[in-house]
Amino acid sequence: MNVYHFKKGTEICNYSYSSKILSIRLNRQRLVVCLEESIYIHNIKDMKLLKTIMDTPPNTTGLCALSINHANSYLAYPGSATSGEIALYDGNTLKTACTIPAHDGPLAALAFNSTGSKLASASEKGTVIRVFSIPGGQKLYEFRRGMKRYVNISSLVFSMDSQFLCASSNTETVHIFKLEHLTDSRPEEPPTWSGYMGKMFQAATNYLPAQVSGMMNQDRAFATVRLNISGQRNICALSTIQKLPRLLVTTSDGHLYIYNLDPQDGGECVLIKKHSLLGSGKMEENTENDLRPPLPQSYAATVARQSTVPSTSTMPGYSEDGGALRGEVIPEHEFATGPVCLDDENEFPPCATKRPLKTSKLVTKWNIHPQPTPRVWL
Repeated sequence: MNVYHFKKGTEICNYSYSSKILSIRLNRQRLVVCLEESIYIHNIKDMKLLKTIMDTPPNTTGLCALSINHANSYLAYPGSATSGEIALYDGNTLKTACTIPAHDGPLAALAFNSTGSKLASASEKGTVIRVFSIPGGQKLYEFRRGMKRYVNISSLVFSMDSQFLCASSNTETVHIFKLEHLTDSRPEEPPTWSGYMGKMFQAATNYLPAQVSGMMNQDRAFATVRLNISGQRNICALSTIQKLPRLLVTTSDGHLYIYNLDPQDGGECVLIKKHSLLGSGKMEENTENDLRPPLPQSYAATVARQSTVPSTSTMPGYSEDGGALRGEVIPEHEFATGPVCLDDENEFPPCATKRPLKTSKLVTKWNIHPQPTPRVWL
C-alpha cells in the first residue's frame, strides 16, 4: 500500500502486508486496511500502525465499514463467517464496542450514516435490511427489499441527513427506504367496515408466529428506481444538488444515472441525466427535470484536462521506518471538523474543476495491472 499527499504529489509512506489487501477505508482520523483474516488500523496524521486485529473470521470479500465522522471512528466487520454477526470496534479507543446479532445468514453489506450513530446491514440473501443504533447496537428499523428472490446487495448508503437509506443489488431495481417511526397519535378513524377489518388484522398478528408477524410489520420501499440493465454491479449515492435530493447510480458498464427523489411522496424516481464515464462523448438528459446548463461532454474528458495545481515533488514525505521524524507532519489545520461535502451550489457531478483543489481531498487509486498495489492519496 502506497500513501501519497494529493496536493504535494509526494509519497507519505508505504506498507507491505502478509496477504492480499481486500479493501481500504479511511476518515480524517484513521486508515483501515482489511485482509482476509486480519485488520490493520493506522493513525492518519503520521501513518503509524496503532492496532492489528488478528484472527478475524474469514472475510474473502474484505467487507468492512468505517464511520466518516472521525469523532466516532467506529469500525464494523463480520464477526462470524457462518452467521450475520457484526463486530463493532471503536477506532479511537482501540477497544471492542459490542457484537450485534444482525442476521441469520452471512453478511453482504455494511454502511454507517454520516454521524456514525446508525449502522445498516444486509445478509447474503438480500431480502431484509436492518438499521441499528451505535454504539448500543439496538435495532431501530427493519426493511424488506423483496420476498420472491435472493439478491446480492452491492451498495448500501445513507443520505447525509440520515433520512433515507438506499440499497441496490444485481437486479434492475434500486430501493430507497425512509427512516421514520410512525406514531400512534393519529386521529381516530370513523367506524367503517375497512377500518374494523384493519384493526382485527392488526390484533391477529399478536397470535401469529414471531417470524410471520415480524414479516408483516416490516416497512417497504419509500421510493424505487427501475434500471434498464440487470445483472451488473452498481453503486449508489444519495446527495443534495441545487437544494434538491438526488439519487446517483453508477454501473459497471461505465454510466452514471442521476434521478430526482421526491422526499414527500416517494414513488418512482424520475431520470434527469445519463452520463458516459468512459469518454464516449454521449450524454442524455431530461430537459424537463433539469435546471442546470449543459456540462462537459463526459467525465473522462473533464478529468483529462491539465490540472492547475502545481506539483511540489521535492517535498519530503513519510517513510515506514522513519515515520514523522524523517518527513513532514501533516498540519493540524488541514483536517476539517466534519466530513467533506459537495458544494451543491456550484457542482453537479460529474463536474469540471474550475479552481485549485482544496487541501485534504481524499482519493483512493488502485493499481490493478501490472501489480495489485493500492494507492491512497491524501
